[in-house]
Amino acid sequence: MAGLTEEVASKSQQTAAAVVDAIVGHEETPSKDTSSQVRAHFDRFASVTSPTGEKLMTQIDFIEAITPPPSSPAASYHKIPREQYGILFFVADREQKGEITVQDYAFFENLLSKPDAEYEIAFRLFDREGTGVVKFNDFLQLYKENKSADALPFDWNAPWASLYLGGQKSRQEVTYAEFSQMLRGVQGERVRQAFQHFDKKATGYITPAEFEEIIVKTSKHKLSDHMLENLHTVCNIGITSKVSYSHVRAFQNLMKDIDLVEVIIRKAISKSKDGRITRADFLNEAAHTSRWGTFTPMEADVLFHFASLDNQTGRLSIQDFSKVVDPSWRPTERLMGEPSPITTVRSSSLNAVLGSIYNFGLGAVAGAFGATMVYPIDLVKTRMQNQRVTVVGEKLYLNSIDCAKKVIKNEGFVGLYRGLGPQLVGVAPEKAIKLTVNDIIRGYAKGTGVDGKGVSLPWEIIAGGTAGGCQVVFTNPLEIVKIRLQVQGEIAKNTPGMPRRSALWIVKNLGLLGLYKGASACLLRDIPFSAIYFPTYAHVKKDYFGESEQKKLGILPLLISGAIAGMPAAYLTTPCDVIKTRLQVEARKGDTHYRGLVHCAKTVYKEEGFKAFFKGGPARILRSSPQFGFTLAAYEVLQTMFPYPGSAKKDESLQTPTSSILTGSKISEDSSMPWVRSRNALKIILDLDQNFGKVKINPSEDEWKRIRGIGA
Repeated sequence: MAGLTEEVASKSQQTAAAVVDAIVGHEETPSKDTSSQVRAHFDRFASVTSPTGEKLMTQIDFIEAITPPPSSPAASYHKIPREQYGILFFVADREQKGEITVQDYAFFENLLSKPDAEYEIAFRLFDREGTGVVKFNDFLQLYKENKSADALPFDWNAPWASLYLGGQKSRQEVTYAEFSQMLRGVQGERVRQAFQHFDKKATGYITPAEFEEIIVKTSKHKLSDHMLENLHTVCNIGITSKVSYSHVRAFQNLMKDIDLVEVIIRKAISKSKDGRITRADFLNEAAHTSRWGTFTPMEADVLFHFASLDNQTGRLSIQDFSKVVDPSWRPTERLMGEPSPITTVRSSSLNAVLGSIYNFGLGAVAGAFGATMVYPIDLVKTRMQNQRVTVVGEKLYLNSIDCAKKVIKNEGFVGLYRGLGPQLVGVAPEKAIKLTVNDIIRGYAKGTGVDGKGVSLPWEIIAGGTAGGCQVVFTNPLEIVKIRLQVQGEIAKNTPGMPRRSALWIVKNLGLLGLYKGASACLLRDIPFSAIYFPTYAHVKKDYFGESEQKKLGILPLLISGAIAGMPAAYLTTPCDVIKTRLQVEARKGDTHYRGLVHCAKTVYKEEGFKAFFKGGPARILRSSPQFGFTLAAYEVLQTMFPYPGSAKKDESLQTPTSSILTGSKISEDSSMPWVRSRNALKIILDLDQNFGKVKINPSEDEWKRIRGIGA
């Protein structure tokens, strides 16, 4: 029993903490006890125990620790076998004992967290003595140990290599910065020497088969299957059946700057009406994106050649380019029953629809909560706005507080919530319509701002005003029903025997046209309200709280922003709200009957003065500001307590990495995962030779099963 009580208390505390975090907000900070996290990961894979009881990790254990399991969707070992990751073990094994301690593993994890981790890991692999420099003999020895038997010839005494490592008579000790720069250019030099190896007669041409061999043996680990399977077709770009050195260099330059290629393609396609671009579109966008015209015509030819192999129209889509720029693209996926691009798009579309329905549902619940919390204020506002002073004894309420007291006294506490039903029914579509229209127009106007990225103030006003106008189509009928239900209490008090009407009776009695009575005033209120509210809200967040793509605001600043934006929007549109209320409330005996918006405005001014237009203004401020706050807080809490399926944080070791901007992938989160950084470091090392890591492991049969994931 005590255990059950403790469990309930613990869950209550967790729920309370989630609610507090959602409302107040919190800043994610790295765990201070990272050593415990590293130790836990180390202990999970370490399989050896020393005589002193200390756990140790073997090379096989290390491979398992820094790579995803072969059965994981994130695993892709058909270009780089899993065992090759074992070469990185020698970076962690600083004392070269063949086994590493938790301290050694923590050292490697720390390396992975550095911004230049990929290059530093490669440097430490060749700095065998740990002196902070790479010695030529050590470098050459390790290179020869890992060189493929059928590798393309490479002369480390060539002029290019001597520029970095010194000549045969004056070898240099290379620092980290110098070594990194050498690695940056080594692949290009390997390709150049390989071309000269095949072009023994110095004709300037090699065969397509020789070109394919060069690229496969130097760049296989960085290219998609589509590129690898079609390398021989590069000869079709020119007018000869052979491949020139210019084409080889154009191909290599394009692959070297593939990230920039993705950015340019994305920008160009975003400006295209049909989502397709031509070679000219690409070059034009490249000229605008880069200062010096990064890509040559031949490089554009190479890109469009490989992207258009399955589409000869000359106008290419994202799907066409993804086969070139995404190294994880595999044409066999469709044959293996895995999602094809079309299936993926449909699946993504379905997921987007389901996600929208999910958000719509949470928004409806949160909106209903917000409306319920401030509804008594809204009822008081309506009663105050409808109060007239031209009829003897008509002034029932002295002020808003007096109104609230009399409603409770005469109608009970329930009286404060009369007409709540229609209001709740209207909350979800109202929020959906308003927010959707505003987002659509702001998206269309993106880039019109001063910085060339945001939205200009005129467009912000247009977006907000249009959003406010669109919602009236749905909300006006609900408003008029709500208002008539809200004033029924006071009508019943002044008119004995007057029956209470239901919302359904009011709808039938008004008819279709009657439901839109006061729509002009509703438009006059909601258009300026949203035109004020949305720009103000956006600028308070951006200019005061500093919201940006890098800085996401917590709930508290969002609440404050919403409250501040709601104040001027609510008060300045009160006159329109007064007129709308007067037009929509059923006139009683002795009351003035308003013929329309202009007549109502003139009559109110003539009979009650200018101040009458701001009746209920404070109540509108008190309602609008907290309503937004309550709605947003509820929405965030609901998202925390009921996360969308599949959106919960997954085990990082099982997440699928992706580097394609074209497919809308998120690189920022995945690129920080340890095994992604390990993979990228290995790719830099493989620029020296595709065989690095293969000959350093001599596993037993059981160890091979562990590496390959058989029976694991």
